[in-house]
Amino acid sequence: MKRTLITSALPYANGPLHFGHIAGAFLPADAYSRFRRLMGDDVLYVCGSDEYGIAVALSAQMAKRDPKDHVDIFHAINQDLFKKIGIKFDHYSRTTSPIHTETVLEFFQELNKNGHIEPKVTEQLYSVEDDKFLADRYVLGTCPKCGYENARGDECPKCAASFESTDLKNPRSKLTGSPLSKKETKHWFLRFDKFKGELMEWISKKDWKPNVVAFAKHYIEDLHPRAITRDSNWGIPLPLKDSEGKVFYVWFDAPIGYISASKEWAQISGDSKAWEKYWLDQKTNYVQFIGKDNIPFHAIFFPAMVMGQDKPYKQVDELPANEFYNFEGKKFNKSTGWTIDLERFFTNFSADQIRYAIAANAPETSDSEFSWRDFQNKVNSDLVGKYGNFANRVLTFIQNRLGDEELKADDYDEVDQTFLADIERLSVDIEKAYNSFKLRHASQLVMQLATLGNVYFDQKKPWVLVKELETKPQLIATLACCLHCLKVLAMVSSPIIPTAALEIWGMLGLPKALDKINFRDEVEVINSEQMKLKKPKILFSKVEDSVIQNELDLLEKANIEPIKEKLEPLKELIAFDDFQKLDLRVGKILEAVKVPKSKKLLKLKIDIGLEERTIVSGIASNFPDPSVLEGQKAIIVANLKPAKLMGIESQGMLLSAGDTILELPKLESSSLGATVR
Repeated sequence: MKRTLITSALPYANGPLHFGHIAGAFLPADAYSRFRRLMGDDVLYVCGSDEYGIAVALSAQMAKRDPKDHVDIFHAINQDLFKKIGIKFDHYSRTTSPIHTETVLEFFQELNKNGHIEPKVTEQLYSVEDDKFLADRYVLGTCPKCGYENARGDECPKCAASFESTDLKNPRSKLTGSPLSKKETKHWFLRFDKFKGELMEWISKKDWKPNVVAFAKHYIEDLHPRAITRDSNWGIPLPLKDSEGKVFYVWFDAPIGYISASKEWAQISGDSKAWEKYWLDQKTNYVQFIGKDNIPFHAIFFPAMVMGQDKPYKQVDELPANEFYNFEGKKFNKSTGWTIDLERFFTNFSADQIRYAIAANAPETSDSEFSWRDFQNKVNSDLVGKYGNFANRVLTFIQNRLGDEELKADDYDEVDQTFLADIERLSVDIEKAYNSFKLRHASQLVMQLATLGNVYFDQKKPWVLVKELETKPQLIATLACCLHCLKVLAMVSSPIIPTAALEIWGMLGLPKALDKINFRDEVEVINSEQMKLKKPKILFSKVEDSVIQNELDLLEKANIEPIKEKLEPLKELIAFDDFQKLDLRVGKILEAVKVPKSKKLLKLKIDIGLEERTIVSGIASNFPDPSVLEGQKAIIVANLKPAKLMGIESQGMLLSAGDTILELPKLESSSLGATVR
């Protein structure tokens, strides 16, 4: 029996989750977990709330709550959402549990004993008024690059520059507005630089998404010691004598939560050592589901932490890092009303409907989105028109025309055999899709199977065959094939739409429960004569236009004012002569790489004909795989004064709009260095 360990990135317990989070790390993991169990694997799927960290403390402070009370609220809220949408963990833990603290301390002590931890005295921003050091999330100030007065503690929202909070000019507290000063403080650092060679060798052997491997390799090249402690009273305290007021940084303690959650599961199950067969056996297949913003922590930091342990913890085998899932063309944003009211959603719609809509448009290779019109189409066209229609017409026909008659077929004609072969072929393709984490493709193939069944039913015309006694064998064979298709359809769809799949399985009246069968055995066996068919049920109902229009109206009403507030006023008018001072040139992008330690910056090497330029551009979030830019031609401002961003001199500006670099018509044929007029 194959053993599979599955984890999803721990969600912060500082606010309610939305469908964007579900699409990235939870639905893909849940579907994979369900499929591996269907294949007969021994599966453990764990997750839990990430409850420490400055983000949680700040969120609690703004809500005027104690941090523990704050995380208790959102831990419960998010657990309820997981239950409503059918995310089925073997155990859902939380990082405030005693067993997590114990496991984190064990990890630290092993790293410290093995010489991977060192203390350093550094300057940090200190609030005299609050009598404490402030983390970057609590800090505002003037951007050292562009002079924007409301830059955050780690980056500037205006020019996209990234920096340390100590680089800010006129730093002040985000909460009180009081000025901050620099003061020396002691912190403990993990010597990641010691793991560079081992990490590079390890990552080079991974057959992951090219952009994940490329990002990790580039990041490893510049790997350096990183602080694992912060000044705070919310977190796991450092277990050293001279470390009062220091807690572990949340990025350090959170991934250890996968192990502590497994230990807690083992204790609850009655065998405290049961977790070891997953984490300490190298034969285990370990799959970690994350969003793309978590790549450094799961492809580099946590693997290095594991390398520094004496225990042979299992390293991750597969890392399906998904892209972002947006809402109606923009990011989910509760504060502006650009979100979905989940209580209303689950009043009007089902978990299977949203699970299918997300799966059918899963953000696997690029950002994707939920839109109300697309959701309506997915439900009405696919779930009602194909999937539900096939189940209903077959089962209703049998009930009305044959009643309880046994459907045992002895002979199949050429059309039947082709149909059965196509079912087998599609089941193999669906298995491959699930195994390669292609949830979108799997959902498409499921609907192909439903369509195949509908086409076959129409082609064989059982309503004609039932009229003549001599065609009775053909009728029985046809219906046996249809029931076999329904059985396979229920199995292959159960990871995505488990409720509907169970309904079909129940209506078929098969002797074994769906969670007790072996997928491959059932695909290969036609056992219609063993079925005790139950009364057909309607699986899905159409989503009416009026329901969708109501959601769109509510969205527009909730979001109209926040949108206006976000728009910056127009700048002062300039003369045409001033505009003519800009030197716009055609350039070819030779190389595009991410700037280390920056979420937004790309370093571009651009040939403008006269020379090659290095340009730093804040477009990284729009191009998860920067290599797609290489070879493209674009417009740059060539006479902008050079400026240093993250220590790199930028010799111009790339013009872009969202995820598109600005190009002129027929730019591909434009000469390099040509002036744009």
